[in-house]
Amino acid sequence: MTPSQSYRRTVRLLVLGLMIGLGAYWIGTRYGHRVPPSVDAVPPPAPTLVAQPQASLDPTEEENVRIYKEAAPAVANIVTRMVQYDFFFNPMPVEGAGSGFLIDSAGHILTNYHVVAGAQAIDVTLGDQTRYKAKYIGADTRNDIALIKIDPRGRTLAPLPLGDSRTLLVGQRVLAIGNPFGFQSTLTTGVISSLGRTVQTSETTFIDDAIQTDAAINRGNSGGPLLNSHGQVIGINSAIYSPSGTTAGIGFAIPINTARRVANDLITHGRVRRATLGVAGRAIGPDLSDALSLGVDQGFLIERVTPGGPAAQAGIRGGSHTVLVGWWQLRIGGDVLVAVNGRPIASQTDLSLLLNRAQPGDTITLTIVRDGKKMDVRVKLGEA
Repeated sequence: MTPSQSYRRTVRLLVLGLMIGLGAYWIGTRYGHRVPPSVDAVPPPAPTLVAQPQASLDPTEEENVRIYKEAAPAVANIVTRMVQYDFFFNPMPVEGAGSGFLIDSAGHILTNYHVVAGAQAIDVTLGDQTRYKAKYIGADTRNDIALIKIDPRGRTLAPLPLGDSRTLLVGQRVLAIGNPFGFQSTLTTGVISSLGRTVQTSETTFIDDAIQTDAAINRGNSGGPLLNSHGQVIGINSAIYSPSGTTAGIGFAIPINTARRVANDLITHGRVRRATLGVAGRAIGPDLSDALSLGVDQGFLIERVTPGGPAAQAGIRGGSHTVLVGWWQLRIGGDVLVAVNGRPIASQTDLSLLLNRAQPGDTITLTIVRDGKKMDVRVKLGEA
């Protein structure tokens, strides 16, 4: 072997050795740490989870649970069905939903009039999941109150106890049970946030002496009960104030004393007995009063008196002749009503609210202005 051949052989051996060393190093770094776990490398066992005893309910929670358990079976989920017609007179079935509650063991259920208005069929599911067909008994459309009835079919019904809405205070706790968005037997809680409001709910209906609450009330809660901390019904949940259509923390309920009176009239007399004064007219302010030389700042101009009605029998006078004031045609020459039982009357709503709170047969004192002179006249209210 020549020296050059010996040199080349030595170089090849060195290169081969270097490549083997680099390969061994790469294999060692790539897989050298993957050592099969030994006994010492086994992870410790997971800690045993021990269930903690459930914390007891506080007194308020216990009270909420108790009231819900007792009241929920008497709260009704009301589904109404009617047929409407489209532009081409094709019949279209329409469903509505709301809430209500049992007020006696005979099966009478209070709800809102707008829940059952126009219904051709009314289905009721109570909180215990029993189902019934309901019959429409009657309504007070002005106060948005309706009464329907189910046949117990031999079952024992447990109605809700009715409280007294005259004794309510701002700040006391209330509970609302209903079926918002179809979620049956839903409970929300809150407080009475205001009292004595008059809330106009449509052109012809209003809630007089409304109970305002921050308990969550949504679509489907209408007609359901508002309860006090004793489980007594103090109102019928009826309306919300909300720009979005969902609860904004301001809901309104009809006082149960108003609803009780309506229910009693419907059950006993078959109609709502409503007081009437027997007058028609319009509200006047300073401008109109000056134009007509009436001599009052505000009041109710009596234009017509119902012949033989309560006001006519008491000597109240209506207008004697007609004048045109701007776009208005008025009958003047009659009395101007300025107060009832000492409370100023400045609008038709003021007079409607007063009559809404009175009963046929009640005697009231009207303060009128006649020929520039103020006088008091006692009137016995009739029945509309």
